[in-house]
Amino acid sequence: MTKAPAKTIDRPENPPFTPAPAAKAQAGRLRIIALGLWLLAIVLELVAILWLLRPSFDELVASQGFPQWRWWLLLGFIAIIGVLAVAGSLLWKKANRYDPASRKEPVKFFVQNQLGAFISLLAFLPLIVMIFMNKDMDKKQKGIAGAAGIVVAIIATALGVDFKPLSQEQAAVESQVVTQLVGDDLVWWSAGGGVVHLCEGVSDLQNVTTQLSSGSIADAFAQGKQGITLRLAPELAQCGLAVPENLAEIEQWVRTARGM
Repeated sequence: MTKAPAKTIDRPENPPFTPAPAAKAQAGRLRIIALGLWLLAIVLELVAILWLLRPSFDELVASQGFPQWRWWLLLGFIAIIGVLAVAGSLLWKKANRYDPASRKEPVKFFVQNQLGAFISLLAFLPLIVMIFMNKDMDKKQKGIAGAAGIVVAIIATALGVDFKPLSQEQAAVESQVVTQLVGDDLVWWSAGGGVVHLCEGVSDLQNVTTQLSSGSIADAFAQGKQGITLRLAPELAQCGLAVPENLAEIEQWVRTARGM
């Protein structure tokens, strides 16, 4: 049986959010690794442009055209650059879950969250242009290498985009909402779930085969979770928690903080 309705919960007004020192440090480490991977991708791009695509005249004569080994190596470079760009983007996006930007600074918020897509374009666009401008490769070599570069660039750029970036405002609002509903900043989630829950006993977690985790809402965001479930009424009932009179408003506050 549910408890009597709780008093109306006040809306958080410009709530502050500061990542825990450990989260801040982890974000810093991930960003350093990501920047290193991106730098290596750019270096390999330059090597491909300045060396692979520029065989000597004697080499061209001896091979009767663009050397086949250079062409195969170019394809390998394209694949490796793609892996480095994607790996850097994934680490960068994970770092943003530990230490998100603020929507109050829209330019910084956009750049910080979409940097992976920009880097991927930078790592491929000049190389693709130089491939199609190359006068030594035959039409088949140029077509295959150029198409491979375009496909890998599209994949890397798409994976670099953060379609649902976390903001400081969302993290703060959801933390305060959870604290007021539960009495503490504590939520539960499963490895495969996209949202977090208010207690361990909710129906959505009963048939989960993977291990359950618990922690603060910031911990959940760091694990890639979207935030608290917006099916709050049944969750509160199943957890035996009081139902606020303005529950619909609370759900809307969370949607607004998420930019929905």
